Amino acid sequence: QVQVVESGGGLVQVGGSLRLSCAASRSIFSIIAMGWYRQAPGKQRELVANIYSDGSTNYLDSVKGRFTVSRDNAENTVYLQMNSLKPEDTAVYYCKVRLLDRWATNRDYWGQGTQVTVSS
Repeated sequence: QVQVVESGGGLVQVGGSLRLSCAASRSIFSIIAMGWYRQAPGKQRELVANIYSDGSTNYLDSVKGRFTVSRDNAENTVYLQMNSLKPEDTAVYYCKVRLLDRWATNRDYWGQGTQVTVSS
């Protein structure tokens, strides 16, 4: 079992910045990806940004150029730097960690979520 803990959410004004952090506990299996998802009230959860073990990344189109995902492999930690925040960025942000187990099966672990509220 892997524990995933997010931090860094809060209330910020339009145009402001926040940095989210997510730490995963140690595992004997390899982490192949760490990412951020968000879910606004009444909407489906959507991928915001992912970073893979090779360092490659992908982003939701609406956050490109504003958000940056990064990772500290030694600490099993992923960060999401969010700049130029907009009211539509308001959501609960979840961290997901994907492991590859001994049977070559992907296993996903989620954090509890952290609220980000952007006020206009």
